[in-house]
Amino acid sequence: MASLSSASVSLVRTPTHLPCFRSNHGKVQSLNRYSKAKTTHLSINSSLRMCSIAASDSPLSTSMYELSSKKVWIWTENSQVMTAAVERGWDTFIFSSQNQGLANEWSKIALIDPLFIKEREIFDNAGERVATIFQVSTPSELKKLHPEAHHVENVVIDLLDWQVIPAENIVAEFQGSKTTVFAVSKSPAEAQLFLEALEHGLGGVVLKVEVVKAVLDLKEYFNRRNEVHNRLSLTKATITQVHAVGMGDRVCVDLCSLMRPGEGLLVGSFARGLFLVHSECLESSYIASRPFRVNAGPVHAYVATPGGKTSYLSELKAGKEVIVVDQTGKMRTAIVGRVKIETRPFILVEAKMQMIKPYTAFFCRLPKQLRWFVRMKVIERKRL
Repeated sequence: MASLSSASVSLVRTPTHLPCFRSNHGKVQSLNRYSKAKTTHLSINSSLRMCSIAASDSPLSTSMYELSSKKVWIWTENSQVMTAAVERGWDTFIFSSQNQGLANEWSKIALIDPLFIKEREIFDNAGERVATIFQVSTPSELKKLHPEAHHVENVVIDLLDWQVIPAENIVAEFQGSKTTVFAVSKSPAEAQLFLEALEHGLGGVVLKVEVVKAVLDLKEYFNRRNEVHNRLSLTKATITQVHAVGMGDRVCVDLCSLMRPGEGLLVGSFARGLFLVHSECLESSYIASRPFRVNAGPVHAYVATPGGKTSYLSELKAGKEVIVVDQTGKMRTAIVGRVKIETRPFILVEAKMQMIKPYTAFFCRLPKQLRWFVRMKVIERKRL
């Protein structure tokens, strides 16, 4: 385990990285990646140093959603929708058999892969069958489907009323199938349901729309989810100040998903330097475990959100997405379920890297404690 001088406080910088921090003076909950909690005592006056951590150390899964392998086909007659889709990397388009002329016209202005529907079968330009379409209106019809029996690589499910047949039922029915199953989606929201259901989702979606915004929204969704495949680069820094500053309005953020040891939100007084504030997932003598909760900081502080953006903590509300990060820099997105703002005492924490102005953040004084704390996790020191 690391000595006092190598206790971990992790920080990265923008524009390519977001800074993150995690520290604690006094009684510290310490975990390695598999062991139970141990207690370490640190001097209140000690200077803590940030450690660089190898990006491959964390055993945590990268993402709930494996979107990198998901396929998107576009079904439209709108040339602007076609242009928006091609510009975002989606070049497979579905046409009715009567729209051969439109396919030829679009092929002259963009590199597209046209597919044609003929009697519930989908064929490519060479006349080869690439998919079969099944129209489903009841759960019993869904159970009768056997995609493998049709000897095609792709199956397109066209639900006449998807509210009658939940997306989870479709995913469960075709889980383990070697056939790639698509669902016809008439909006980005429908597409998300099919891509996320039961954490795995279907193999792809056919986005059937005539408005450009639908393509933009679906692409933005993919971008947000794919962010979890990236990692923040952690940089060494030193805690230079920890002192009480008085009362303020603290924002408590409750998420719709659970956080594990090492995970928290990126929060700070400056968007260029954000601290990794740990969740309440660890048990203690003065507070019960709340693995969905982060005592994030004061109302003025920034918090990292998807798309490389930040939001004021005071502006968070139910349904908004934030970025959850662990101590190795792995990221995922989570939905805010509830936000509480309460008056609490604060401490100011200042961290500094060489040749760079200090970064600051405010944290709450926890009840029934004799000292001011900022939570820290001592980890094995790794050299890049």
